Amino acid sequence: MAGGTWTSQNKVRPGVYIRFRSAAGLGLAVGERGTVTLCEPLSWGPVAQVLEIEAGADTTAATGYDLTAPQNLFLREIFKGTNRTGAPRRVLLYRPAASGSAEASVTVGALTATARYPGARGNDISIIITELTEPEGAFSVSTVVDGEIVDRQTGKTAADLTANGWVAFSGTGALTATTGALLTGGADGTVQSAAYSSYLAAIEPHKFDVMIYDGSDATVLDAMAAFIKRIADEAGVYAQLVAANMTNPDSRFIINVMSGVTLSDGTALTPQQTTWWVGGAQAGAGYNEDLTYAAYPGAIDASPLLTGSGAESALQKGQFILFADDGVVKAEYDINSLVTYTPDIGQVFHFNRTMRLCSTIANDIGRQFADGFIGVVNNNESGRMQFKTAIVGYLLDIQAGQGIQNFTADDVQVLPGEAIDAVLVNIAIQAVGSANKIYMTIEVS
Repeated sequence: MAGGTWTSQNKVRPGVYIRFRSAAGLGLAVGERGTVTLCEPLSWGPVAQVLEIEAGADTTAATGYDLTAPQNLFLREIFKGTNRTGAPRRVLLYRPAASGSAEASVTVGALTATARYPGARGNDISIIITELTEPEGAFSVSTVVDGEIVDRQTGKTAADLTANGWVAFSGTGALTATTGALLTGGADGTVQSAAYSSYLAAIEPHKFDVMIYDGSDATVLDAMAAFIKRIADEAGVYAQLVAANMTNPDSRFIINVMSGVTLSDGTALTPQQTTWWVGGAQAGAGYNEDLTYAAYPGAIDASPLLTGSGAESALQKGQFILFADDGVVKAEYDINSLVTYTPDIGQVFHFNRTMRLCSTIANDIGRQFADGFIGVVNNNESGRMQFKTAIVGYLLDIQAGQGIQNFTADDVQVLPGEAIDAVLVNIAIQAVGSANKIYMTIEVS
């Protein structure tokens, strides 16, 4: 479906075109948030594919390790949520291609076992071939990973064996026994910047709320920032990029993380690694939730430690920072990097709660209008009234969820557009903010 922003009614393709503007102060169902995507160099798993990992699911097939392994720290941090908001529901994980990567392998007599995927994880696989007394001439072939048998087959020749989740078998001729043959030669390789371009092309058809980039390559950062803006402008897909240590990105679509943390087990995370938690928390939070002062579970300290004036300076630059409060790490202010305001994009869009609200409304109306209205409803007074009724009902649900306030049906206009098949929709909403600044006067007599 086509979509994006509009300034004049000159679109060619059927679709939903939405624009947001700050106001003078600023059957559709409310959809769920909670999808994160990131491109992560790994030591195992399919290359150049988008894999969906649900919260709580076994990660072994995707990354080669269970969720508790050190190699999956990034997933554990993404799925943490906060002390008062939920975790994301899924991660769309992409393993980029790497130059110099290689599959581990071993040859035992006539049999060659090759790791299913390139990467160093393949070096942890071994093959044990044991001769059986019954049936005569047969062998038991076990695939072992970290000392655990993950597959066992029986055969007489190499051709009798079939691939499993860890290795593929090849060769001809009779099997020979071995007490354990370790695969070698597996290598992760080096991920080049161009691999991230392939990731962006692969992830574009998917629906997600937050994209995380945990690296520092300036070329990749620029490409991802441009991508997030483009899919909003051209495709009507509203999401945010969470990255670290950027130089003045000044965009409501970018959250610029500037703090690292120390976890309770002593693990120190850089600002780039802290994007894992920030991105997951942003995706897990609802349109009516704010992460200001939300706690980072399992984190006990933040770095660098900022003075009061240092924190003010960081916030004025649109930086997302963390602070430690008696051994609990919290988000200072749930803001994005937007610091330059215009009549259309005012200060209200500086707050990520507003961005979650706008993204929810835009994505819900866009997707559900495409499913139930485009090509189905007549562009006459009756048809436009059907669409208005649906939008009003939807926004009343948002208001009941305390995402907007003071909304009435008169705040929605569904009018004929300039072309016979065009509809013009005007919606005025007043976002609900969180009580983040409390000014108190106490009179004592």
